[in-house]
Amino acid sequence: MSVIKVMDELLANKIAAGEVVEKCASVVKELVENSIDAQATEIKIELIDAGTREIKVTDNGKGMDYDDAIIAFQRHATSKIISEDDLYRITTLGFRGEALASIASVSNITLKTSTGEVGTIVEVHGGKIINVSNGDARRGTTISVRDLFYNTPARLKHLKSLYSELASVTDYINKLSLTCPDIKFVLVNNGSVLLNTDGKGNLLKTISSIYGIAIAKKMLPVSASNLDYEVSGYISLPEIHRSSRNNMITLVNKRIVHNTELNKVINDSYHSYKPDNRYPIIVLNITVDPSLIDVNIHPTKMDIKFSKMAALEDLISKMIRDAISTKTLIPTVAVEEKKQDENKHRYEEMLFNLERLNKEDTFLDEIKEEIVVNADMVSEEDISFEPLVSKKERLPELYPVCLIHGTYIICQNELGMYLIDQHAAKERVNYEMYKQKMGNPNPLKTALLFPLTIELSNNDYIILKENLEVLTNIGFTIEDFGLNSIVVKEHPTWLPKGYENDAINRIIEVIIHIEKNFSIEKFNEKVATMLSCKMAIKANENITLNEMEALINDLRNCDNPFNCPHGRPTIIFYSKYDLEKLFKRSGF
Repeated sequence: MSVIKVMDELLANKIAAGEVVEKCASVVKELVENSIDAQATEIKIELIDAGTREIKVTDNGKGMDYDDAIIAFQRHATSKIISEDDLYRITTLGFRGEALASIASVSNITLKTSTGEVGTIVEVHGGKIINVSNGDARRGTTISVRDLFYNTPARLKHLKSLYSELASVTDYINKLSLTCPDIKFVLVNNGSVLLNTDGKGNLLKTISSIYGIAIAKKMLPVSASNLDYEVSGYISLPEIHRSSRNNMITLVNKRIVHNTELNKVINDSYHSYKPDNRYPIIVLNITVDPSLIDVNIHPTKMDIKFSKMAALEDLISKMIRDAISTKTLIPTVAVEEKKQDENKHRYEEMLFNLERLNKEDTFLDEIKEEIVVNADMVSEEDISFEPLVSKKERLPELYPVCLIHGTYIICQNELGMYLIDQHAAKERVNYEMYKQKMGNPNPLKTALLFPLTIELSNNDYIILKENLEVLTNIGFTIEDFGLNSIVVKEHPTWLPKGYENDAINRIIEVIIHIEKNFSIEKFNEKVATMLSCKMAIKANENITLNEMEALINDLRNCDNPFNCPHGRPTIIFYSKYDLEKLFKRSGF
């Protein structure tokens, strides 16, 4: 007697629901994506208790007729792909035909839909259609999902707290509204409106609705293209960063995707402009021919595979670096006023900004920002960005005054006051000097009075021998010295004086540490960072006024004078107006 049998359809749907429906946010995702595929321009998501009791999605899309409304709950029923060829050119968010059947199998659903004629109401309990009737003729679809996981208690038991479930839903709808700024999204939980976008297609305004106007002012527009990819969107200035990658939003053909390689490329593009363990706010939409990507990796459709990935990585990396490498990135310390004082002082502040516009173009942003005084007024045209400037012009003319706490150089000019961290500034100067030296080695060497002998483990010795050419190319003379030992006889002249032995040991440690994915770029980067810190001016080390001026001039000649190699700021700015506000001189 046969022991292999075909699963009951309801059982199969419950199993599929384990992958498709993980939490309340999964249900919201599938339903809202269906609304987008139905060409809706307005989508309202209403939750009761973060969706654990009810999830209701209402749209003004094209709706369904009587037959389609019933067939939609069958497994693998879809209008989005017909043949096998369609699988390789997917242009819709959904296509697998599993979502509604899976959701229905673990909940109670009421579907109300219409194409603009006689509507249809379908009631489904636990995957079984129990009633079909006529409804009103309002064009669009309303679907209510109640009692999620009522018949799968193990899944219900492992739902997170209401706060966590709501946070997941909110996070997804936020990202989706950035994907489709031309769609109006309204998110409501227990009667409270959490998100309400206008759907007018202004991405910057949508960013403002989600992150606030202060963040929107710190976003840079970017765009780039090659033969296969077009990339556009907004990236945050390096001073804006978060503790997790969650705010790095990448969209492919308006589909939200999670791709580890893309996230790494984006974060690496900010290297030395911010701490490596912090992440920027990014909204990038990648447009590509559907035949060059594969979204059929996982039922959630959030993983994706790219053809010609290297070309995309190079395009994004160059685009981001070009955008931030030409900006004046000095963080401004803004002095907040009390709410009742804002209108009183706004006019005076705008006049002050207009006066200094003639002195430096880089403050055009702030003037424009004052014209846009709330999120409802933000548009891409409202926030302008300063023109591209040369390397030396990026750092304004600064006049050092004194040193406080043996650490911070106070400078001034007609625009305000600047604080420079002398250690971070010297680190940046050293870093760029050492990278240049290592990238363009010269034949000059210095012989060690007492050759340095280094003993290694057998494994480390093998790794070092494999990459020994790297050291000889930059000016080291190294010979074998017994079992698993080497002797260093000469080193390049640019090693920090007084720290030669320590530097040599650290450089060899760098080679051994990065052996798995060794590259000359990684090696140069790590060695330059290590040496720059070793030779930087230390905190609590007093320097003269002439030394301050020399440091500022060296900093001005750097490619990135605004951050140390670890991403910390080298300089911050207090505007003259903000100083006047601190002392209650402005507007009085």
